[in-house]
Amino acid sequence: MQLALKKYGLYFRQGLRQVSRNLIDSTPELWSRHLKQAIIASDPVAAFLCVCFSFLLAAGTAYSYSGSLVTTKHHGTSNSAAVVPRDTSYTPYSAARKMHKLFPFARLVTEKLPSKVREYSGIVYEKLGRRKLCLNVFKPRGPEGRYYPAVLMIYGGGWRSGDTSLVVPMAERLAAKGFVTVTPEYRLSVEALYPAAVIDLKTAVRWMRANASHYSIDTTRIASYGCSAGGELASFLGTTGDIRHFDVGEYLDHSSAVEAVVNVDGLLDFTDINSTRYDKNPDKPSAAHLWFGVSYRNDPGIWKAASPISYVSNSSPPMVFINSGQKHYHAGRDKFTSKLKEYDIYHEVHTLPGTHHTFWLFQPWFQETLGYTTKFLDKVFKLR
Repeated sequence: MQLALKKYGLYFRQGLRQVSRNLIDSTPELWSRHLKQAIIASDPVAAFLCVCFSFLLAAGTAYSYSGSLVTTKHHGTSNSAAVVPRDTSYTPYSAARKMHKLFPFARLVTEKLPSKVREYSGIVYEKLGRRKLCLNVFKPRGPEGRYYPAVLMIYGGGWRSGDTSLVVPMAERLAAKGFVTVTPEYRLSVEALYPAAVIDLKTAVRWMRANASHYSIDTTRIASYGCSAGGELASFLGTTGDIRHFDVGEYLDHSSAVEAVVNVDGLLDFTDINSTRYDKNPDKPSAAHLWFGVSYRNDPGIWKAASPISYVSNSSPPMVFINSGQKHYHAGRDKFTSKLKEYDIYHEVHTLPGTHHTFWLFQPWFQETLGYTTKFLDKVFKLR
């Protein structure tokens, strides 16, 4: 009986989170998967819950498919809606299908809110006309008046696809270890080109400082964490902390600088050969090309301007790089770390040999990533 309640509780919590986040790309992936499992197991209660949440998601979201591209209507207080295109090709489950072909033993880590963590979902942090960008906060349960270091968690997906579900499992585990974690959505290339994502994420950092007292955030100890494209963005936040050009929007009386960076398999130099070589065929533009709206050949300046390596200085924060065995995903890392050495900035490099990109989503590598991250943050923030 206890196991049954625990299982149905998991379906119910996942359903509430999907509805509150309006993650329409999870409808065909997550709930059809659960429904099939429930039918195979002859579990009518689980099947009923899956069907109910699928209807709730469909009722709350208007969408149309064109391949993997989805157009979503986000409804606000006005009678009209903000139409948001989405590329739903990259999800935890699409990553799992690819990973299991290479490593059948790999296990996708799913959401599981620890008992000592409180979750706040669907918080609007930026309004762009009728478009509302939301974030979720995971805060350790602790005595009133205690403040915690915080981590902005940035998902990847080639600056084009992905959503916050890709970083929630890590956010939950980090929160259980004493960090306030924040998982913001941001505009992807199908909605807005560079530097829209940077502007959104810097706004999210300023939001964290503006709302620090409500969520127990220590504003002097904020880190950015990102995976793949999110790792590039996390590093960009780190090296541009003192550049106000990207600070646009709300909370401008607060800083968007971060005091530490965790880059998980994200590139650092778009002009590196390991990046530009994927943009040779005009009929198959690279993810970076799609984000910038122009090829490297036609405008190398914007590719350089968007590279975290272009802004490394003596004010850049400590950084840790956690990488797979696929070198092109961390293009420019060696040159980047050489610059950090020149400025005597503390950094760490950890490579998981033989691993595939997206390793951080799966056990046994999820635990290694969590371990490297917490040890690094504990050290630079002098926590333990």
